[in-house]
Amino acid sequence: MTLTSAQSDRAAGVMIGLASGDALGAGYEFGPPFEGEVLMKGGNSFNWAPGEWTDDTSMAVPILRAAASGRDLRDETVLDEIVAAWIDWATTAPDVGVQTSGVLRGIGPTASAARASAKRVHDERGRSGGNGSLMRTAPVALAYLNDPTGLAEAARAISDLTHFDEDAGDACVLWCLAIRHTVLTGELDVRVGLSALEPDRAALWAARIADAETKQPRDFAKNGWVVEALQAAWSAIVNGEGLVDTLERAVRGGRDADTVAAIAGGLAGARWGQSAIPAAWQRIVHGWPGLRAIDLVRLSSEIVGGKPTPDRIDYAGYGDISTLVQHPHDPGVWLGAVGAVDNLPPEVDAVVSLCRIGSKQVPARIHERLEIRLIDRVEPDENPNLNFVLADAADAVATLRAEGHTVLLHCVQAQSRTPTVAALYAARHLDIPIERALPEVSAALPHARPNRAFRNALSDPTLTNK
Repeated sequence: MTLTSAQSDRAAGVMIGLASGDALGAGYEFGPPFEGEVLMKGGNSFNWAPGEWTDDTSMAVPILRAAASGRDLRDETVLDEIVAAWIDWATTAPDVGVQTSGVLRGIGPTASAARASAKRVHDERGRSGGNGSLMRTAPVALAYLNDPTGLAEAARAISDLTHFDEDAGDACVLWCLAIRHTVLTGELDVRVGLSALEPDRAALWAARIADAETKQPRDFAKNGWVVEALQAAWSAIVNGEGLVDTLERAVRGGRDADTVAAIAGGLAGARWGQSAIPAAWQRIVHGWPGLRAIDLVRLSSEIVGGKPTPDRIDYAGYGDISTLVQHPHDPGVWLGAVGAVDNLPPEVDAVVSLCRIGSKQVPARIHERLEIRLIDRVEPDENPNLNFVLADAADAVATLRAEGHTVLLHCVQAQSRTPTVAALYAARHLDIPIERALPEVSAALPHARPNRAFRNALSDPTLTNK
């Protein structure tokens, strides 16, 4: 399936939305509902690092990787490999949910062994409707954007590996079909999957969804149960104003805050896209097995694009890509085209890319790097979060500079994206009026010609004045 630019943005937002919600909630897990500021602070009883994801995202990673390799998640051998990866992860994981731990402990690395263990746990406890399969389900949606029937089958099959309870399987089917629908249409509708359930189950879930829409996340005190976890996540989404507000609402609901925010993040990411994820989060989100936010985006793109991310993206056919100059208002910021990445001044130790770049294109010595999704087109659908992205990119440069880094800010030819963000950085953080900043930045760049949509955005004083 060939996706539009907007659909690609939304698809890329699914996993990074899940991981961001997870990492945001990690520092608040097990706490009561609260009001006030929400920070991606880490800590808590497991001593998470700021931005570190928990078991919610870790369990999704083997699913994501299997899908990125182009394999059918319903295949028993693929399910075997996912179970084996979970067992390996669980041996060193700081936190494994009680139910999931009970299922994985002492079993062989096969799907059949996991299903048998899941039934045993269910029979012993009389229930197995925890939220542990719903929290990890989002990548399944990306693997079946063109096959809703296969999606429903795969979502339930992967849920069944650890959760025998019918509510858990239903919830995964509903949430995955909602994510698929939102990626493709941009519309939020968790009811779109009701027809995939048996009629009596569909009626039950329709009532639960309607109930969620009348409440706040804090009202679901048993959000470790898959039903109330879904309800709390949906409540955060329907009451939220954008992605950040949605995830903060989910976290403020307390208790199993990281899981509810992770669940909400998968669907909110599908609605608002990668471009709505703050750069400050993208810089620090990370976790098992040594992945970062950019890796989740690349794996997601490989699923929907059907091919691996190249080590390098060849832009040679685009014309002159050699530009490299210092920012006229801050010599600690270099402005360039993509070719400058191969010719970095030795003092540069941070790179902010405003275009796609290969997985190994930035030198390994650069540990601080961001890839910001900004499309050099004027159509509104190409950059649905344009003002946010422009401000976020400019603020990211300012943050890196405040930390003492020397920064390369680049796009393909330093023609439209780079001068726009560079001028906005000067306006928002160096007190240079935008009417002066843009012409002076443009004069320093031989090919500068910001597009009409970017120029119009820079005329908005709410954007240029921090």
